[in-house]
Amino acid sequence: MAIITLTTDLGDKDIYQAALKGSILKLLPTVNIVDITHSVAAFNVQQAAFILKNSFHYFPEGSVHLIGIDTVYSEDTRYLAIQYKKHFFVGADNGIFSLMFSDVPDEMVEINIMQDLKFLHFPLADIFVKAAVHMAKGGSLAEIGLPVSSIENKMNLQPVIERNLIKGVVIYIDSFQNVITNITKEFFNQIQQGRQFTLYFKRNETINHLSWHYNEVPEGEKLCLFGISDHLEIAINKGNASGLLGLNLGDSVIIEFE
Repeated sequence: MAIITLTTDLGDKDIYQAALKGSILKLLPTVNIVDITHSVAAFNVQQAAFILKNSFHYFPEGSVHLIGIDTVYSEDTRYLAIQYKKHFFVGADNGIFSLMFSDVPDEMVEINIMQDLKFLHFPLADIFVKAAVHMAKGGSLAEIGLPVSSIENKMNLQPVIERNLIKGVVIYIDSFQNVITNITKEFFNQIQQGRQFTLYFKRNETINHLSWHYNEVPEGEKLCLFGISDHLEIAINKGNASGLLGLNLGDSVIIEFE
């Protein structure tokens, strides 16, 4: 069965999500629609990229991922269909693909499924759905667009190395209020090389032990670990780390190695 996933900032209280899903089902009644999330902050490309980058590979190859972030039509907007690692993506060329992909995509086209621009109020249904359904049916990208060789580039904030320090920032806070940084497991291991460390963050709080699970410490105690995204997280066992520790998006964290 064909799979189309949805990652949007449409929320749950308006008609937009229903209009999007209804448009898909009208064209492909047998499709399996999977909501990744509709709770991305409005127009927050970085947040959507983090979520989709760390979730799409759990789906079967051939899945189509529709991205509804910052898709409002303008004359300068390009809508792209992309094949990457045997998955298909459709979204606006607003930098999200450069944030998601670590390698060059296998194929990219600028979608030319257009209609009278005077009535183009909801590109997600008017353009994206048609492209996503086409790919879900096994259609080629060449049939819905013209090849492109570049995408808009946005840069993720990267951790900085200074002598025996790693300086990172908070890039995401999940629904459990776990605080996720831009320090990946691979990057941490390259710098650590078996050394002891101390993690410093707001309010002069410190952690000097890497946990494997959230429940390795008593309830209410803080910890750090590499979670499902392979990014360093600061958490509290069954607690609200962001609120209780005063950590917000963009806040700095420092790891000092012995």
